[in-house]
Amino acid sequence: MADAAPGLPWVTIKYAQTLDGRIATRSGESQWISGTESLVYAHELRAAHDAILVGVGTVLRDNPRLTVRLVQGRSPLRVVADSLLRTPLDAAVLAVPEYTLFGATPSADPARRALLEARGARVLVLPAEENGRVDLQALLAALAAQGVRSVLVEGGAEMITSLLRRRLAHRLVVCLAPKVLGVGVEAIGDLGIARLNEALTFSRSRFWTCGDDALFEGDVDGAQPSRFSAPQAAAERVLTPE
Repeated sequence: MADAAPGLPWVTIKYAQTLDGRIATRSGESQWISGTESLVYAHELRAAHDAILVGVGTVLRDNPRLTVRLVQGRSPLRVVADSLLRTPLDAAVLAVPEYTLFGATPSADPARRALLEARGARVLVLPAEENGRVDLQALLAALAAQGVRSVLVEGGAEMITSLLRRRLAHRLVVCLAPKVLGVGVEAIGDLGIARLNEALTFSRSRFWTCGDDALFEGDVDGAQPSRFSAPQAAAERVLTPE
């Protein structure tokens, strides 16, 4: 296993998909693939983590609030990986701007940064990857440096793929909804895996039913180590009592 990157928080990826592995229709519609009980569990996971992270594509497409509403608990810090700061000023994530942080690159327009900061949001300017997007490892390390111990990632597919490819995610939570879409948005893209023995594997994994859905949870084998332990939602504590 590689040496621990400095200060990486514990990263949980959570998404809902159909039986044929789609997280959205061909038009991008994704609300709601999962059932009510699974949505409640998703909010339990939000309440259990210090921060929630999405890409700007998710913000532009779904305009999520990223708050805890279906269960009791505090809302996490909202983090948007937005390399060019394209998030609209009326986006739902800015409804309570002091709880919102943007990860941008040096290519972002300083005027956009000033507008977001005037709304009360924070902007971190971080290195860019070769594709021009925010370096996710740098973003995670910056969050840990600010006291964030755990991060819940809710999309989109490009971010999920990048985190898994770079082994930056420590736990995967997948909601399998009893639906089939055919053509649509794939949950995970190319991980650079050519042989079956290179596939991602999991430990401490389990399947369990949640309403009409099935949930998979497992720790990613070979993930870059975190100094922090995995947070637990209420449902996890009930199913796996300490």
